[in-house]
Amino acid sequence: MSLPKIHPVILCGGSGKRLWPVSRKSMPKQFVRFSDDDSLLQNTIRRLEDISSAPPVLLTADDYRFVVADQVAELGVQGHRLVVEPEARNTGPAVCAAVELIHAQDNDALVLICPADHMITDVMTFARAVAAAIPCATRGEIVTFGIRPDRAETGFGYIELAGGGTIDGIPQPFHRFVEKPDMERAMAMVESGRFVWNAGIFLASAKTLIGAFGRHAPLLRATVRRSIREAKTDLDFLRLGPCYAEAPEVSVDYAVMEHETGSVVPISVGWNDMGSWRAVWQAAERDTTGVARTGSALSIDCADTLLSARDDGIQVVGIGLRNIAAVATRDAVLIADLDSSQSVADAVKELKLRKAPQAEGFRKEFRPWGHYETLALGARYQVKSIVVKPGGELSLQSHLHRSEHWVVVEGTARVTIGDTISSVSENQSVYIPLGEIHRLANPGKVQLRLIEVQTGAYLGEDDITRYQDIYARA
Repeated sequence: MSLPKIHPVILCGGSGKRLWPVSRKSMPKQFVRFSDDDSLLQNTIRRLEDISSAPPVLLTADDYRFVVADQVAELGVQGHRLVVEPEARNTGPAVCAAVELIHAQDNDALVLICPADHMITDVMTFARAVAAAIPCATRGEIVTFGIRPDRAETGFGYIELAGGGTIDGIPQPFHRFVEKPDMERAMAMVESGRFVWNAGIFLASAKTLIGAFGRHAPLLRATVRRSIREAKTDLDFLRLGPCYAEAPEVSVDYAVMEHETGSVVPISVGWNDMGSWRAVWQAAERDTTGVARTGSALSIDCADTLLSARDDGIQVVGIGLRNIAAVATRDAVLIADLDSSQSVADAVKELKLRKAPQAEGFRKEFRPWGHYETLALGARYQVKSIVVKPGGELSLQSHLHRSEHWVVVEGTARVTIGDTISSVSENQSVYIPLGEIHRLANPGKVQLRLIEVQTGAYLGEDDITRYQDIYARA
């Protein structure tokens, strides 16, 4: 008898608050490359390749759909489904939507649900734990994976094991889920040896999960099913119907898992949720004094400290620091005690109240056609570096409040201004008058880079009227 297919479901949501200034709303942590050439999302996809026998289903927000698509394409993944949520409603509706879509294609499917923003260093042990859980899942159980705690932690939920002498990698009954505790309670739970951290990873049959949602969250399931019936295909994405926003905003733990009996597999796999700068420091390579460095960083008489220069041209120097995270990007610097790094989200909230542009956005902003970076900004002018990838094409558009000058410094541009289409090569320039309909494209096989100078009374990104767009944004 052949084993059922395992369909990975990767949850790619997130608001980008806890690892500011490297992670922000416009580019949350799951898309960030922290310690190697791959992002957390790409690392998640790679470790599931040898476990799963079906391409992944990825759920994300509208703002991130092209980032997800690009990062998946970089890995050469084929056959995946990218599902766009109209509004973030926590993990409950997201998991329900993915399970309904998978079950419609494969009645016997097993579903492995994983967050996109976690790190696992011991991939082989994790794969063996998933394999050990398959018999339980095929019998109709929901299996969760619990991380053996190495410290008391107030930022995680816990799962209480039902038995006493438990063995890593072996499924066993769980007693209950416990919400994030205070420190005193967390210390007691870790010392008891009966609790594991809730990693937010689940394995179950699609049929079992659908039944669980029907029993415990019928309104949620009905709303999600209606959003699937109203879903529309947009390029390579499946957009769930707008009624999805009416689904209860609830986690899959609260909606389903806390009401179900099942199994938990305790594991020690080098897991890290990358949810704070302390977590990043713990996951990083450190020297004998406990200092972790990324980018151009110099440490003098420091200990147990993270020094991170995240952009070219940034030099970070730490002198006499203890238990500190010092993180510098091109437009923001964070200095925080590692034990206080959970409070970074509060700082982002305060920056938003002060209308600081660094609260949610970067000077470099990614678009489906490439990216741009603001080099200089004044009251009536803005200078940008624009990079258009091969085959990339900006929308046919016009502006009410600004004119633009383009100087090509690398590659060749195809420029539309009004009814005229021309090629503009390196060291050539064009002028786009205010109100003129225009378009920029890269027809070549190498990247196109140009310097754009905007002048006018208003320079915001919302001063764009789109007429045509190959990325369906018009």
